[in-house]
Amino acid sequence: MSDDTSAVAFRPLPPWLAAQRDTLLAQRGHAWLLHGPSGLGQYDLALSLAQSWLCEAPGKQPTDAACGQCASCHMIASRAHTDLVVLMPETLMLEHGWPLSEKAQKEIDDKTRKPSKEIRVEAMRDAIEFAQLTSGRGRSKAVLVYPAERMNTVTANALLKTLEEPGGNLKFVLATESAHQLLPTIRSRCQGFALRWPAQAEAVQWLQAQDGAGKLDEAALLTVLAAAGGRPLDALQVIAAGAVGSWAKLPKSLVLGSLHVVDGWGAAQVLDALQKLCHDLWAIKLGAAPRFFDAADLPKPPPARALSAWSEQLKTLARSIDHTWKEALLIEDLVSQAQMALNARQ
Repeated sequence: MSDDTSAVAFRPLPPWLAAQRDTLLAQRGHAWLLHGPSGLGQYDLALSLAQSWLCEAPGKQPTDAACGQCASCHMIASRAHTDLVVLMPETLMLEHGWPLSEKAQKEIDDKTRKPSKEIRVEAMRDAIEFAQLTSGRGRSKAVLVYPAERMNTVTANALLKTLEEPGGNLKFVLATESAHQLLPTIRSRCQGFALRWPAQAEAVQWLQAQDGAGKLDEAALLTVLAAAGGRPLDALQVIAAGAVGSWAKLPKSLVLGSLHVVDGWGAAQVLDALQKLCHDLWAIKLGAAPRFFDAADLPKPPPARALSAWSEQLKTLARSIDHTWKEALLIEDLVSQAQMALNARQ
């Protein structure tokens, strides 16, 4: 087990997530559906919950969190626990270091197909077979599904019977950022749990303790937190992307068509920022407060027709942003579209 993998697996949960994990551990149930907007920590909470269920610390009670030190916790850190099945799109499995089945890995290595962006029905069938087996370590078994909305109808239907009548001491934790996309039959077989938003002061305090964020003053952290829509985990990504200094300058720089303000940004990051800017300009136009930018940093909103057309352009591109693009040209086009929209006149 590498130190890097261990650090990821045993990284303490933010306090608001740890409190929610403890709440879940204190309740009975074999299938949980964790849901809420993106960036609230669904994956981290789901993994911590599964790790706590499987933890083998001496004297551990069902309501105790994982110790992070026992053999079971170390197996989860090394992504090799015999009693845990993780169901994610193959793209995310690879990103988080979870192994694929031998067949799936060979197909990808042989370039006969690309990693799937959905949870494949083959992986679900393997999980159902796992559910019917005896625990490898003679204790609990767990299945983690994230993001659960990435199950297509066939995959979700394959899960239904096992989810309703799990064999042995088997528990499920499904986590999603789009609960409305799940089949009603999936939702009805799980106990729902809505993740809570951290308070602003709690989020800022946590950010101050994180690598790369502690050097920022409170004003900068509040700016970053606003840029992330109040989501601390997403705020860390804004910091890692080096966007702290340019966020406040972005709106008025786009009026001038400046590409310099997005130097080093990826196309998806630029698109996300433009959608947030468009949202805030609509908010001001309708007499509401902006959410992602300070009002003083925003230009005068363009006419409604121009703002609506720009919003539709951004929505259309968002549906295909994962395609293979020449990123520099795409970013240049995004900035050009923003300049045209922001300078539109009646």
